[in-house]
Amino acid sequence: MDNNQMDSKLRNSYQRRKKFKVLGAVGRNLGLTVYAVFALFPLLWMVLCSFKPDTEMYNTVFRFHPTTANYSAVLIGTDYFKAFYQNFVVSALAVLITIVAGVPIAYALARYNFKKKENVAFTILSFKFAPEILVSLPVFLIFQKIGLYDTYFGLIWVYQLVTMPLLIWVLRGYFEDISVEIEQAAQLDGYRWYEIFLKTLVPLIKPGLVSVALLAFIFAWNDFTFPLILSGSSIQTITITSLRYLASDTVHYGQVAVASTIAVLPEVIACLFIQKHLVRGLSFGAVKG
Repeated sequence: MDNNQMDSKLRNSYQRRKKFKVLGAVGRNLGLTVYAVFALFPLLWMVLCSFKPDTEMYNTVFRFHPTTANYSAVLIGTDYFKAFYQNFVVSALAVLITIVAGVPIAYALARYNFKKKENVAFTILSFKFAPEILVSLPVFLIFQKIGLYDTYFGLIWVYQLVTMPLLIWVLRGYFEDISVEIEQAAQLDGYRWYEIFLKTLVPLIKPGLVSVALLAFIFAWNDFTFPLILSGSSIQTITITSLRYLASDTVHYGQVAVASTIAVLPEVIACLFIQKHLVRGLSFGAVKG
């Protein structure tokens, strides 16, 4: 085989590899696009319905005449923004208190050995798996007795049942993976215990803390059972407010779509802002699990 034949063979081989590489990239992007459309279709359909009049909701033939009447009816005709604000306040404060109380508990369960430590940890985790409806009735009776029914503090307090176990169990794994020698080195440098905790340990668990805080916020934000039973006319969350658009004789699908579309905005915006920490934190958690 002379040099020309060898060059021609190498050139053909390179062109085939380049062709397969381009086809592979096109197929991969096409597959990801199809999956993205499939995964986001409910969200896209919800946004689409928010701009459709009720008369077009029941048509078997797709017709789309965009209107903002649903947004006007929900945002101007009702107190949706008040429910949005109240939902944000109770969810954000619940997550803040969960972080303040849950991070030291996770550290204690990871670092210290004490009697029945695993039983305590499992009991905390069991709060997460307990059905909310199972504890709602006794909590409702207790709250009415002590005056916490239909109050901010009552909802914030009970949301700890939803958010605290997840945070403790995720961060416990992060603390266990941090070497004790790091804390000992900080002690030799003259740091006090709270300085070691805040300046050394908290930055190391930051990806997990951010990701689990977002998940805790989502759980609290989307909760339906507790605000349905424990709130009245003073405190209304958006999950409860959305029920107003479901009448006994008809359902205003467009207004429900508006309420749902606006309700998911804080979660989507939060995910976009902390995307880097979220991916890193969840991937670390997956490896540990």
